Amino acid sequence: MDDQVQRRVAANEAALREVNEAIERGQWPGDEGERVGFRCECARLGCDQVLELTIADYEQVRTHPRRFLLAQGHEVPDEDTLVVSGAGWVVVEKRDLAGAVAEAADPRG
Repeated sequence: MDDQVQRRVAANEAALREVNEAIERGQWPGDEGERVGFRCECARLGCDQVLELTIADYEQVRTHPRRFLLAQGHEVPDEDTLVVSGAGWVVVEKRDLAGAVAEAADPRG
């Protein structure tokens, strides 16, 4: 995958990660153990899959700026390293240029 495509993919995924950050901030205190609907953070156009995780599970994804929450099957093998998988979802870590772009765009960075 060329550099321009890697940058676009990483930018799309980073934008969806910001949506999930807003979802997480909107939860009431004490809701940490309940499942919350987070958006798939993949770069597929038109993807609107919602993945249910607890706030604590999502925090585990966000421990590293290169990691993203995706629906199973939405990973890009040439760019993603599988970190962990759950019921219908996976956590991947971006590599190479896509990883660097994702890290630079991290809202927590």
